[in-house]
Amino acid sequence: MKKHLLSAAAILCAMSATAARNSDPVLMNVAGKNVSLSEFQYLYNKNNNQQLEPLTIDRYLDMFVDYKLKVADAEAAGLDTTATFRAEYMQYRDELAAPYLRDAAVADSLVAEAYAHYADDVRVSHIMLPATPDAKQRIDSLRAAIVGGEATFEEAATRYSMDQGSAIRGGRMGSVTPGRFPWAFEKAAYDTPVGTVSEPVNSGFGWHLIRVDSRKASEGEVHAAHILRMTQGKSAEQVQAERALIDSLYTVAASGADFADLAKRFSQDPGSARRGGDLGWFGRGVMVQPFDSISFALPDGGLSTPFATSFGWHIIYKEASRRGRSLEELRPDIEKAMARDDRASAPEREFTRRMVASLGGRVNAAALEPVAAALATASGPLDSVLMSPALASLKAYEINGRSVALGSVAPRVAGVVTSPSDAVVMLGAVRDAVDAAMNADAMDYARENLMTTNPDYRNLMNEYRDGILLFEIANSKVWERAAADKEGLNGFFAANRDKYTWEKPRFKSYVFFAPTQETLDEALAYAATVDTTDPAAFTEAMTKKFGRTLKVERVLAEQGENPVTDWLGFGAARPEPKSKQWAYCAAFAGKVIDAPEEVSDVRGTVVADYQAALEAEWLKQLHAKYPVKINKKQLKKLK
Repeated sequence: MKKHLLSAAAILCAMSATAARNSDPVLMNVAGKNVSLSEFQYLYNKNNNQQLEPLTIDRYLDMFVDYKLKVADAEAAGLDTTATFRAEYMQYRDELAAPYLRDAAVADSLVAEAYAHYADDVRVSHIMLPATPDAKQRIDSLRAAIVGGEATFEEAATRYSMDQGSAIRGGRMGSVTPGRFPWAFEKAAYDTPVGTVSEPVNSGFGWHLIRVDSRKASEGEVHAAHILRMTQGKSAEQVQAERALIDSLYTVAASGADFADLAKRFSQDPGSARRGGDLGWFGRGVMVQPFDSISFALPDGGLSTPFATSFGWHIIYKEASRRGRSLEELRPDIEKAMARDDRASAPEREFTRRMVASLGGRVNAAALEPVAAALATASGPLDSVLMSPALASLKAYEINGRSVALGSVAPRVAGVVTSPSDAVVMLGAVRDAVDAAMNADAMDYARENLMTTNPDYRNLMNEYRDGILLFEIANSKVWERAAADKEGLNGFFAANRDKYTWEKPRFKSYVFFAPTQETLDEALAYAATVDTTDPAAFTEAMTKKFGRTLKVERVLAEQGENPVTDWLGFGAARPEPKSKQWAYCAAFAGKVIDAPEEVSDVRGTVVADYQAALEAEWLKQLHAKYPVKINKKQLKKLK
């Protein structure tokens, strides 16, 4: 008794001391482990946001203590030390930390830069070369020739550009719509002054030279629908027939007919016809001419007269127009586009750079030169060279007051440097690998530091950690045990048989389906020799004997639930077979019962009840096993 009182006093003192030192006071101590006020509040608020009826503090406190006791039991069982737990926990750690380990200012600046592009309409011409090894040299030469006056942009585009659609127009592309082109291309188009040619740009699809032909305030976007009658590949007579039809459709539409209905019935644009001709919102330069110009020239609610493009005859109905969309409206589209290119990693790269700097990270460049030289002349496996006594002990880098030897990062270096090469090339590869190792160290430190510096992240990580442990311990103590404990289930059912009743009798049986009466008779005769106490084993034995010539179903049904069981068990008329393959059927070991006879008759309910009983007993043991101390002063402040 004295020992217990001393333990309680020590715990309360520790709680009080911690509360005094910390702005996040201790609310309780469960099994010798403090729980902060912020963690309780975080989970309480999160839980109540998911409930139709909010829980009181006292009611939730009881649930929370039970939850923490189960986690304590998992820790006592060593579940937090297993390789499986560590792997899952580290995966969650990396995923949950990611939003915190990025430079928000860099992300915001990239969003702002992309948003600024929507303010202007930039029209460009371009020359595109394939992304071959010699393409950079060729496009550099082309730019030098154009800038030097040795060739015009139009001549070079017509002769060399692989984009045939623009090459025949001397490279003219039209407007660059923000978010619709690779970012490298879009950025170069908006950063290049009017009338000048950009430096070579690698869009990921090829190398480009971009000339900005004009720049003016954006006209915004239009929302339009159209009806198209195709003329491509048709004879002159057919083209005229399409013209006659589009004229008729215009007359009908202009008289007030439903444009969407006409588009669904007559438009030959498969993409928009099923949507009533709706093309959605689009900006300048997205559509071909003169579709583009006519769309923007029409008033809202206006209907164009028929006109032709390279695709065929059109009528446009302009739904609406808009300009000057806010940043908040466009942000989701911008961020979605950013996630598809190298801008996605820019905030993380800047955060890493600053973290390395703050920890005094420094690569030992002098030590890397002999490493690269040794690898360049290696005659054996590279990893054995790296781990040689002469190299493994060299200091690769310093960070956070400690030195890291090359031997520690050798696997990373060996993964990048796969075969001997020129010493200069090798030095770059080794430097990249060492940089990556130093960056990884810095980010590991940042993740760990988050647990002490960021309450939101700490509470989230504690929730995930405890959730993993809770699942594992509950699965072992309750869920899996209840499902697998046949003896325990049978005993629980026998002790509580009176709880399990039905309002109506049920027909319980095996039902055999066969293609012939002979197969059915043979199955019934064989079934009489097979043990039926285990339904799964019985079904397996029958299937093994008859294969695909017999279908076995275990049934338990009230009258009116199934025509087959109504016939076999309750004397109803025989139903027509649904399939010739299973035209013959019969019941085996069938009978009508008024109440469940065994666990399998009400297995789902019995398992759930047995789980509840196991959990109640487990919690009783936990409360007796682990001490729980509540800081009542802090609890009172919550109410």
